[in-house]
Amino acid sequence: MLHSNFEEYFSQKWIDPSQLEKKVEELKKSGKTLATLNGSFDLLHAGHLHMIYEASLQADLLILALNSDSSIKKYKSPLRPIVPLEYRLRMIAALEFVDYVTTFEETDPRILLSKIKPHVHVNGAEYGANCIEADVVKSHGGRIHIVELVPGLSTSSLIKKIVSSCV
Repeated sequence: MLHSNFEEYFSQKWIDPSQLEKKVEELKKSGKTLATLNGSFDLLHAGHLHMIYEASLQADLLILALNSDSSIKKYKSPLRPIVPLEYRLRMIAALEFVDYVTTFEETDPRILLSKIKPHVHVNGAEYGANCIEADVVKSHGGRIHIVELVPGLSTSSLIKKIVSSCV
């Protein structure tokens, strides 16, 4: 579907965190299964795209939740994110295989997942099937799906490569 501008397109995919439970209820009532994926997705790269695409295959709809800038500063580094939330949200929303985007303030997604109660929650292999989200997801009848990482592709390795090329 063509939109007259990008903000109009973005608004079709954006779920304000205050409206998350209401939107999820609507989607589930329509018979749709939901997959979730969360993270910072700072310096979007091919490894992220692989994971997001795999997540999109796990259910009818994919809700991708981005950590807020302040939560990334707490769990990664005061120097991160490189790309501010408003732009990370728009890059993720531009992906055809992402149905909805939202954000959360906590450093981990358990509160968010207890609101969504996804049918499937997707995580990278570095966190494993026994990730911190597993109990919350399984307590609502959901399952965890693990995606193998693409070797050598990570935001941290990209940052190191950029820094070393500037020396």
